[in-house]
Amino acid sequence: MSRTPRGNRNRSAFNLRGRMLLVGVTLGVCALVLAGRAAWVQLVNSDFYQRQGEARFVRELPIPTSRGMITDRNGEPVAVSTPVESVWGNPQELLAHPERIPELARALGTPADELMSRLSQRADKEFVYLKRRINPDQAKAILALNVPGVSSQREFRRFYPQGEAMAHVLGFTNIDDRGQEGLELAFDEWLRGKPGSKRVIRDRHGRVVENIDLVRAAEPGKDLTLSIDRRIQFLAYRELRDALVAHKASSGSVVVLDVASGEVLAMVNLPSYNPNAVGGDKPDTHRNRAVTDLVEPGSTMKPITAAAALNAGKVTPATRFDTHPGYMALGKYTIRDHHNYGVLDVTGIITKSSNLGAVKLAEPLPSQYFYEFIKGFGYGTAPNSGFPGEAVGSLREPARWDGLTKATMAYGYGLSATPLQIAQAYATLGNHGRLTTPTFVKGQINEPRQAVKPEVADQVLRMMQTVTEPGGTATQAAILGYHVAGKTGTARQAAAGGYARRYTTTFAGLVPASNPRFATVVVINDPQAGSYFAGLVSAPVFRNVMEDALRLMDVAPDDIDTWLAAQARGEARRQAALPQLPAALDDPGGDDPTIPAAMVETGGARP
Repeated sequence: MSRTPRGNRNRSAFNLRGRMLLVGVTLGVCALVLAGRAAWVQLVNSDFYQRQGEARFVRELPIPTSRGMITDRNGEPVAVSTPVESVWGNPQELLAHPERIPELARALGTPADELMSRLSQRADKEFVYLKRRINPDQAKAILALNVPGVSSQREFRRFYPQGEAMAHVLGFTNIDDRGQEGLELAFDEWLRGKPGSKRVIRDRHGRVVENIDLVRAAEPGKDLTLSIDRRIQFLAYRELRDALVAHKASSGSVVVLDVASGEVLAMVNLPSYNPNAVGGDKPDTHRNRAVTDLVEPGSTMKPITAAAALNAGKVTPATRFDTHPGYMALGKYTIRDHHNYGVLDVTGIITKSSNLGAVKLAEPLPSQYFYEFIKGFGYGTAPNSGFPGEAVGSLREPARWDGLTKATMAYGYGLSATPLQIAQAYATLGNHGRLTTPTFVKGQINEPRQAVKPEVADQVLRMMQTVTEPGGTATQAAILGYHVAGKTGTARQAAAGGYARRYTTTFAGLVPASNPRFATVVVINDPQAGSYFAGLVSAPVFRNVMEDALRLMDVAPDDIDTWLAAQARGEARRQAALPQLPAALDDPGGDDPTIPAAMVETGGARP
């Protein structure tokens, strides 16, 4: 048996101690390194790791804010924001639990394969909307399933109580509550407000477990008070709807302005749409025809032509014109009246709506003067009401006129305007010749400018009053107890190569004529049920709307005599319709044997 030499044993013992020392030193150095690293991480470079941790559990979330409310001029809400919930999910967590996706899809009302496809396409994301702007109770039921990675957040949805009646004025918002059309778009920045922001800690399921800090407070949108009166708006909508049905017309518009202030009290178009459920409607129905669609004004231009001639001093109200035989050749065309009206003064030209008379009124006027005068009434320029998409209309400069232009413009052809522009022009006549920019905001003051001499505007206003009186073209626009000044316009619609056998009927009126409060324009396109004359199609709509508007706005009558006479005639008809009583009942003292003696009054005493 061999033995290890003593020297070798001592050498092994010495090596063991060295190794132990080496290990100890190494461990000590490692401990120091770890302690130093920990000190570096915790004390020196802690911000970096704090950010890394927060990046995984701390989120900055938006604080939604409500859009400003829109009210009518009387404070009644016409556009409000209601709280809703939007359900969202973390695709990564949802895809980690595929067995829960069919259950979630049923709750969302979405096919399971479609939901799976959406999540797969966003597998590298941490956020995807599952269903937006739903009832809070519905969102609560979805969250009650406790599907991993599913959460909800508060949002707001716009609601329009008036529905179709005010759709074209208000417009609507998109799914992000941004204005898309109408006044919602025009005043989007004012109404929208500014969302806030806060920092929160979320757990691994995405649930908020702690609010850390308010980064920025939410600023609610500002409210907006419109000049619109929702009562008059609904009246106009109802009457226009009934007229389109009765006359089988394709479309129509009604505009009501406050004469003095230029405030838009009502603006209605049909066909319309439901702003609470935008999506299935035809885009054509979203158009606010009253500010975007152009029509040739037809005979509604004749009062403007008369004002131009009177303002230039070329004629007086008593100037007479011979329109015999009811037609005249102008170049290769023939201009005609509906009848041979013979000799007419300026008032007669407007009363009978004579095309020949209007041509003769414009004939002595310089072309540049006539152009500038018409433009001064707002034709050919944007109304600047603030409504998006306003049409300018068509008014050619004299350099582009041919031999017929001035003549045809005199009775409303060869130029085009929107219903709002026509209403603005008539409000100018009713405001003693002062043109005021239309506005949709209550109380907004726009400085008027003088477009025509005040005395001329007042003269033309009195002339237009004859249009609604016996012998005029729009007796159906007359309103009992009020003097009405107005003008009809029946214009053929332009088509390729000329004009089609289709008509636009327009009535523009002012009431009360002695001191106009309302300027109203009714335009109805393409009536197909018999008559197409404006006096029979558009004028009754004006009357029906204004009758109730005058009552609602408490406007005093200015034609008491006519009202009293009508009351007297009505009482006479009522009395005539009563059944005739027997003579004995009229004379209790008679000898009618059918009347008992006890029923006869004698000497003022009863038995």
